[in-house]
Amino acid sequence: MKYKRQYTFLGLLVAMLFFASCSKKDTVAASQLSVSSSEELFTADGGASEVTVSSNVKWSISNSAAWCAANASSTDGNGKISLNVQSNPATSERSVVISVTAASISKEIKVRQLGKAISDSIPADATGMSSNAVQLAAKIKLGLNIGNTLEAIGSETAWGNPKVTKAFIDLAKQSGFNAIRIPCSWDQYSNASAQIKAEWLTRVKEVVQYCIDDGVYAILNIHWDGGWLENNCTTAKQDAVNSKQKAFWKQIAATMRDFDEHLLFASANEPNVDNAQQMAVLLSYHQTFIDAVRSTGGRNAYRVLVVQGPSTDIDKTNTLMNTLPVDRVGNRMMVEVHYYSPYQFCLMTEDASWGKMFYYWGNGYHSATDPSRNANWGEETYVDDEFRKMKTQFVDKGIPVVLGEFDAMHRSSLTGDALTLHLASRAYYLKYVTKQAKANGILPFYWDTGGLLSRQNNTVLDQQALTGLLEGAQ
Repeated sequence: MKYKRQYTFLGLLVAMLFFASCSKKDTVAASQLSVSSSEELFTADGGASEVTVSSNVKWSISNSAAWCAANASSTDGNGKISLNVQSNPATSERSVVISVTAASISKEIKVRQLGKAISDSIPADATGMSSNAVQLAAKIKLGLNIGNTLEAIGSETAWGNPKVTKAFIDLAKQSGFNAIRIPCSWDQYSNASAQIKAEWLTRVKEVVQYCIDDGVYAILNIHWDGGWLENNCTTAKQDAVNSKQKAFWKQIAATMRDFDEHLLFASANEPNVDNAQQMAVLLSYHQTFIDAVRSTGGRNAYRVLVVQGPSTDIDKTNTLMNTLPVDRVGNRMMVEVHYYSPYQFCLMTEDASWGKMFYYWGNGYHSATDPSRNANWGEETYVDDEFRKMKTQFVDKGIPVVLGEFDAMHRSSLTGDALTLHLASRAYYLKYVTKQAKANGILPFYWDTGGLLSRQNNTVLDQQALTGLLEGAQ
């Protein structure tokens, strides 16, 4: 009997320890935590809201944002978190993640706050906007494109160039350029409602500010941008393109509204137009651009605006662009064309059945040993005739013309005397085109993607070409 009692006692003790252990495990396993909302959205004005916390154990809050106060009514079991959000003075959205932790369980509450809306329109402001298009054109001596950068599809650096810096704009000015053309993409930074990301608007504004701080004129455009406008100058796409054109330019213009006359806006880049019907559609896109910019008020009510000829081709522009969009402000419009002629010298990269590449251009720069590579059309007289067309059609009527792009490729595959002659010929081409543009009231903007001025270390890479441009601008 004694042995039996000992066995019973030991069994009871083991059972008690077992149940105690199970009870402890059950308590841990049963810890619970839930929140009634995983995301709270506030307007730019701020405000307050509550999130209910359900828990059977003590919990805590982690919050890193000063603009969003998070206070708990009780952290011992069930309770509520009161959120009080201050007004957002910026136009960009901001957010913070508030963590709620109980034992080993964690829940997150994301608090988002929209940015302050940009006013669609404010009263007109003529401060710093005294120059009309002709007066402004007289101030622009020589322009440079920041090519393959802000218009790059993928990101600003997707096409091999670093981000634009203030130091680079300083270099451009020191090198003799007093105007910068900023080719820019917008569509890839927008949503289905054509709302451009605030971060991208801020970044582009930063680059414009670099120019303004240096006293440099800047032309900001909507570039190729995936071709949503350029490839769709058709009646079938007209309504959709005009809708996006209006939405984009209202946002761009409102964001850049405070800059003075040093900033110009350009409607598009190289819109593909070959006939009168397509030209009529393009004019509607330009009209939408002008109306959208003017509607934002402020200095935009007086800003000089640039509209592109069909395909920015001089001959097509001379033939098809017989009328311009209507602007409520007089004498504040320019027309833009580009120049890459002759194609065999400027852009052609391999021979074709219809013709060969040109390596040498201009009087005194033809090769005696390789005559098949001498330009046989498009030389000085051709430049004179082409630019005279734009002078007669626009400049003489008080409408300045922007030569938004021009260049001739550096044929680095050549060597020896052939390379020497080619480079001298190329420098002469850049000088002649620049000089004749200026002589006809046309504003020259050299197309550079980093071969003339280095974006990496802010140095001059091609002094011979730069000298040609500067001599032509004089």
